[in-house]
Amino acid sequence: MATAGALLLAGLIAGAFVHFHHAFALTSKDTVILADFTNRTGEPLFDDTLKQGLEVALRESPFLSVLPDNRVAATLKLMELPEGTAVTGEVAREVCQRSGSRVYVAGSIAALGNRYVLGLKALACATAETLAEEQATAGKDNVIDVLGREASKLRKDLGESLSSVEQYDTSLKQATTSSLEALKAYSVARKIMLKRGSAGALPYFQRAVEIDSTFASAYASVGVHSVNLGQLERAREYFTKAYSLREHTSEWEKLDITALYHNWVTGDLRKADEIYQQWTDIYPRDDPPYSHLADDRMKFGDYAACVDLERRGLGLNPDSVIDIENLGWCLMGLGRMDEAQHTFQEALSRKMDDDWLREGLYAVAFVAGDAKGMESEAAWFEGRPDFKFEILFYQADAEAFGGHLRRARELTKRAVDSAARASNLEGAAACRIQAARREAALRNVAEARRETNEALRLAPNSPSVEAQAALINAWAGNEAGARRLEAELKKRHPQDTLINSYWLPTVDARLELARGNSAGALESLQTVSSPLDLGSPLEDQPNVCLDPVYTRGDAYLAAGQGGPAANEFQRILDHPGLVLNCTTGALAHLGLARAYALSGNTAKARAAYKDFLTLWKDADPDVPILKQAKAEYAKLQ
Repeated sequence: MATAGALLLAGLIAGAFVHFHHAFALTSKDTVILADFTNRTGEPLFDDTLKQGLEVALRESPFLSVLPDNRVAATLKLMELPEGTAVTGEVAREVCQRSGSRVYVAGSIAALGNRYVLGLKALACATAETLAEEQATAGKDNVIDVLGREASKLRKDLGESLSSVEQYDTSLKQATTSSLEALKAYSVARKIMLKRGSAGALPYFQRAVEIDSTFASAYASVGVHSVNLGQLERAREYFTKAYSLREHTSEWEKLDITALYHNWVTGDLRKADEIYQQWTDIYPRDDPPYSHLADDRMKFGDYAACVDLERRGLGLNPDSVIDIENLGWCLMGLGRMDEAQHTFQEALSRKMDDDWLREGLYAVAFVAGDAKGMESEAAWFEGRPDFKFEILFYQADAEAFGGHLRRARELTKRAVDSAARASNLEGAAACRIQAARREAALRNVAEARRETNEALRLAPNSPSVEAQAALINAWAGNEAGARRLEAELKKRHPQDTLINSYWLPTVDARLELARGNSAGALESLQTVSSPLDLGSPLEDQPNVCLDPVYTRGDAYLAAGQGGPAANEFQRILDHPGLVLNCTTGALAHLGLARAYALSGNTAKARAAYKDFLTLWKDADPDVPILKQAKAEYAKLQ
């Protein structure tokens, strides 16, 4: 007669068994915690790797909702546990209880001769009672596949319908990678990301694709973290590769990769939004699509919708720093500066911190005229070489806003040098093209062209740099240069929503103005209607210069229509939380003064000129546009 132990061993060698304590099922409102795998093999290759694979397998389920890593990390902080504490046993159970989840899943792997025993166990958070259990054996070459099959069985054990499991059940090896080494690098990257952000995680994601050149999700991750570091050309390259491999991924990852591709490669934001909407339909408890939809609403200038979407996303994942940051920026777009400041500061009080959060607080301080607050936020960037250039060129904009061009140019040079030291040529190009826009607005044609040429040299394939370069060339009277860049943009980015609906019409309007054709300029801008003309078209620039609005104001001035011109410049002044320290925000006072003077409203013209001259009271005295403003104001006295 066989012993119980012998029967157990025979069952394991045969493949798998399922052990239920009683009938149990989760509901569609419950969340699940993934505990760290218990690795009894003594092989570090399995550390974190199998948990990552299990997360991918369970995440494909529309029924189960796995608590995101950032929420687990936030809960551990609240428990005042040291960094690196393993989420196992009682720790996993307490995280489960504190987060309001119902079940935690514990995984294990142990050696059995030349094979491995994989175990998955679902336990009740309240009682630690085992609710369902799966075990199987595997060889080293098929551990990932076996883990995926056992995860599918566990999904059914926990109440997911058979039809749902069958529809959303991509082979785990296909959904991730057949290489344990590649999955190990990927899992390490995910862990480092929580501690050191994109800069720390990126090399490990890159290592994953070096090990397995078919690892689609790793390519997508390199793209995402390249975006976070302002390296958009590399991001587009990796998103394109991920997209070419998308059929070899789970449904969840396919949606993510397809949307990223349209957002960053084709630029077709409407197509991306369709994908995000599909994502919310299939996975209604996932927060990422709400964040992405909110980001696109920001680009389209619909900040109220952005706020609503971000709050929905935060309802699903309240510890998402990206959602909190975007909420703050969208509140600024609506002029709700106090709410924005509270949003950013609340994130800091919860131990969240990064460059975009600090730039948000710097922006709030700028609008409030709080020089000490600006200085305090800028100090955060010291000792952070990957992000130092961001605050330097933001400070350059702040100096130019007050007419301190010499100081702005010095800070721009420092920003460019800082980006170059961080091996971020696109960041350096962004600093130069922003400087060029300042110079063009101030009619410093030679300097505008010089900075534009340098930006194009640093980032010759960047659509955002090329679009701005086309506008600057048009503003500076270089029609040939503007037309050449326009043709390139139309050829290479025929589907790009912002290039074709925002940038190119504005470039055309500037070219018409350069020819003296104000009617043609206004006609070109008809396609850039509200709220798109208030949109945020640049990912790497916190302030929004409202180029279509400013150009329309100039066109009305050129047409001799003071009233409509005043309306456009006033729109800029009515949105300080958008314009922030962009030069057009300062020059809108001067545009408004000229519009009132043109309309014959001398009193209002004097007040607007005075506002501009007060803003520029200690500006560099040799700036030509300042001399013109003083002369125009004198004529009204």
